[in-house]
Parts: sequence; structure tokens; C-alpha cells
Amino acid sequence: MPARVVIGCTDPDPRTAGAGIARLREHGIAVEVLDSPAARASLAGYLLRQTAGRPHTTLKLATSLDGRIALANGESQWITGPQARAHVHAERARADVILVGGGTLRADAPRLDVRLPGLEQRSPERWVLTRGAVPAGWQGVADIAAPGAFGLTQYLFVEGGAGAAATFLAADRVDRLLLYRAPIVIGDGVACIGDIGLAHLGEAHGRWRLNAQQRLGSDLLEVYHRTR
Repeated sequence: MPARVVIGCTDPDPRTAGAGIARLREHGIAVEVLDSPAARASLAGYLLRQTAGRPHTTLKLATSLDGRIALANGESQWITGPQARAHVHAERARADVILVGGGTLRADAPRLDVRLPGLEQRSPERWVLTRGAVPAGWQGVADIAAPGAFGLTQYLFVEGGAGAAATFLAADRVDRLLLYRAPIVIGDGVACIGDIGLAHLGEAHGRWRLNAQQRLGSDLLEVYHRTR
């Protein structure tokens, strides 16, 4: 029997919260609870599902230097290079659900699967933000803020387009932002995000914290976390 147990963070599930700690202490085992940020980060999806009733949400944007995701004529393949696209596939493999907007589904018919050797079976469920009918193999959601909108999903990956990105940002439902920037300038084209309802510039400041940067071929990945 161990003499001491160290726990990274407590379990917010009311059915079990504190029960294991109590049983350990009843048997004379010392318990230390760290409330570690690293432990919480590793369980972000579960913790947010338990405490807020929604999934931990990552928004992915792949843009030019001037914030465009396509030419004015709609051409978008490819903004970023192969290394960045492979990184996106690895991120998909971490998600339970991947979501795009209805316009992206109709215009691009994206596969949204994982195409990395050995991870093909990790492709997430495909969802679309729409009030209309959805194709076979897809699931639709109309109101992302509705209670239980994403069921038991813990990790949601939002991949496009500008309308879907704006919907999640306007509702303050983005916890992590992956910004892949290619060293190209497009000019007149499709903006990466639509209107998110800001009335004053001051409302935009202080919301995001740069967490990491990484070079992927000629592209730059910046990872931002929502400051709450």
C-alpha cells in the first residue's frame, strides 16, 4: 500500500468528486492535491465538459499574411504548405468532432479525415453548422450555445470557414486558436473571419495569450489560448 498519493487536480464530476481522496485518507494514506495547471491542461476537454457543459474548442485558421483564406474567386488550395497541412491532420486526430460551416461544406465538400500513416482510424466525427439538411455521414448543429448541442463531445475542432469562425468567436466559444500563416500576400480576397460583433476596439484587447510558436516549412504556426 502506498504511503502518499499526489493528485494533479480534483475531479469536478459531482458523482465522484472527492470520493477517492476520502477513501485513501480513510486508509491512512497521505494525499496531496496540487491543482496543477499542466494537469488541468491535459484534461481540458473533460473538465470543461463537466463544469461548463460544452467541449473544449480549437479554431484553426490558415491564412495569408494579410489574413485571407482564399482569392476573391474562391480559390483556396493551397494557402499553406505540406508541413502545415500535416500538422493540421495531427490536430484533427486529437479531436472528437470536426466542424465546418454550411458554406464550406457546399463549396468544398471537404473530407475532414486524418491522412497520416497510422492515424487514419483517428478521424473525428464530421459536423456542419447549418439549419438545413446534412449529407449522409455528417451531423448538423444549428445553435452552438444550446444546452447539449455537442452531446458528450470533449474536444471540438472548428476548421472553417469565415462564417463558422465568426459564430464561435462571437459566442466566446473558442478556447484555443491555431493560426497558420503563409508568407504570401493575396490582397482582395476572402477574409478569414466574419463579423464577431465588436462595437469598440478596446473589446478586442486582452482576450488572447500567445502560448507557442513553431515553424512548419515556410509557414508559421502561432497557438493562442483564450484569457479567461
